[in-house]
Amino acid sequence: MNTQKRVKVLFVCMGNICRSPTAEGVFARYVQDANLADVIEIDSAGTHAYHIGEAPDPRSQKTALKRGFDLSSLRARRAVAEDFDIFDYVLAMDRDNQQGLQAICPVSAEYKLHLFLSYAPNLEHDEVPDPYYGGPMGFERVLDMIEEASAGLLQDIQLRHLQN
Repeated sequence: MNTQKRVKVLFVCMGNICRSPTAEGVFARYVQDANLADVIEIDSAGTHAYHIGEAPDPRSQKTALKRGFDLSSLRARRAVAEDFDIFDYVLAMDRDNQQGLQAICPVSAEYKLHLFLSYAPNLEHDEVPDPYYGGPMGFERVLDMIEEASAGLLQDIQLRHLQN
């Protein structure tokens, strides 16, 4: 039986139907492929309550599924202050959502809040753009960014939390 502390990761965008559920699905697959699903817990949320209970945007689902990431079981929820008590990493997709999260973040938990793309230092951008009002290529671009940042995040967790 593994008695190691679980590492908990929360991805956050505005409505929790495009970027953050895509990050949840991609990262979950990376974690599963690394045989770490028993020690890393993953969730996603939105800073706004626009889509609570809804599945990810069909365009996000279609783009992700083409690369083998199934998002169909995910449902949107809103981020709450208690998330900072539960999660070790609270990762915002952009600065606007980071500011929204800072408004509900206890001072004692500010160290948990980061931009997700800080784990993809080779990218030219530090924010994942919202593909909602764009065309299909926007969803592909977002998925590229999420895949790169997910690999960096997994490496960070392995180095910081899972070394024996």
